[in-house]
Amino acid sequence: MRGILVKGSLFFAIFILLLVSGNFANATPATQAGEYSSDDFAYESRCRQCHAIIYADWEGTMHFNAYLDPFYLEEVKIASEDTDGELDEFCSRCHTPIGVVSGEIPPIDGSEMSDIARLGVQCDFCHVVSGSNGTGNAPFTVSPGDTKWGPFNDSRDAYHKSEYLELYTQSEYCGMCHQVINPVNGLVIDDTYSTWKESQYAEENVVCQDCHMTEGITEFKANPGRASSSAPKRDHISSHDIVGANTLIPPMFGAENVAEMAVERLEKATTIELTAPEIASAGDEVTIDVAITNSGAGHKIPTGVSEIREIWLEVTATDANGESIYDAGSLDADGNIIDAKMLYNNVLGDTNGEETKSFWLAESILEDNRIAPKETVTEHHSFVLPENAVYPITVESTLKYRSAPQDMIDHLLGEETEVPVVDMNEMSAIIYDPSTPANERTQPEPESESTPGFGVVTAAMVLGFTMYVLKRK
Repeated sequence: MRGILVKGSLFFAIFILLLVSGNFANATPATQAGEYSSDDFAYESRCRQCHAIIYADWEGTMHFNAYLDPFYLEEVKIASEDTDGELDEFCSRCHTPIGVVSGEIPPIDGSEMSDIARLGVQCDFCHVVSGSNGTGNAPFTVSPGDTKWGPFNDSRDAYHKSEYLELYTQSEYCGMCHQVINPVNGLVIDDTYSTWKESQYAEENVVCQDCHMTEGITEFKANPGRASSSAPKRDHISSHDIVGANTLIPPMFGAENVAEMAVERLEKATTIELTAPEIASAGDEVTIDVAITNSGAGHKIPTGVSEIREIWLEVTATDANGESIYDAGSLDADGNIIDAKMLYNNVLGDTNGEETKSFWLAESILEDNRIAPKETVTEHHSFVLPENAVYPITVESTLKYRSAPQDMIDHLLGEETEVPVVDMNEMSAIIYDPSTPANERTQPEPESESTPGFGVVTAAMVLGFTMYVLKRK
């Protein structure tokens, strides 16, 4: 087996799970594989009869497509082969939780799965979570049946019984799946929850739901309404789109609106500041500094499977005739990033200390180049101004994001799938000839911090709404 080794480190993995747990004082035993039947869960079509708005929020999101996500299906197939099936239940516990608790996974190919198990992270699974055995690796307790749990302590019983559970108002609910620890060697491979826990957001009691389940982007904004057609009107009802930064997968299922929300979230995640000289002479070495601040995310950016996520800065300088003087971070014809100063992501190492993008083969973290909440990092760029450059010189800096490297998606999904690239933020400056009078030198207006950039999805494969509906069925 090429996969995970060091089984003697299982104790260490358990220690890490306890370390990041926020709720183990009130822990309940985690539901085990095969403990229930898929018949114990209700289809979302029943839920939508009373919760139509919430259902519309959720439809098309990454939770909705947690199992059908073609990237996940290809990755988990390779992981299963590499580890002789050791990770089948581990990965599936978050992507098809009903499939796991009903014992329909493994086999990993889904051949034994019921229709309801293919519905990903769906209504009746989330709202029969009745407790947790901590945080990380999906230690949820589920109690399928007529009682549904949620964040309100005054809900009326109607079609089903309603119970309040404080867990639904805490980051620890999200942290059950959004904290992933290698179950054998204890390596943390997704630290979304723990990087939030270590941030000032946690200190100020700003929880995941305040940003990801409100009408605001990267900040709380009340969403008045009713949780169901028969429920009382409230000052705030949680939005169930729960969008992150994935712009690649939703359009494949016709959910362009979800990708648009992801772009908006990415646009609001950072601020940047570009420093450049106002004048420079031919032959001068020009230094450009670009400061990037994670001003809007309550966790490191990027997060999730951060070994494949890519954030980088593109910096260009062109003269008045459009001639390129400097170019760092542009894409070539094959979608490769050329000469970027830094890729802001997590670099995992395998047993030989070589970089791997397959987290199931990872034994160490070689580098963590991500940007922590409220942290500022600065890139330094420099070039010599050519003798034949035509003034003024325009310097542009653009912070870019994409969900995965293009060559990786080419390999897994085919070359017809172009990975969307989002402009998270941008800023520019103009360098003048020293002979230009000061009153004729103008600089571009910086973007306001509340709208720190213009996002642009350069391309996405759209399979169409018909295919989307057929796949759900």
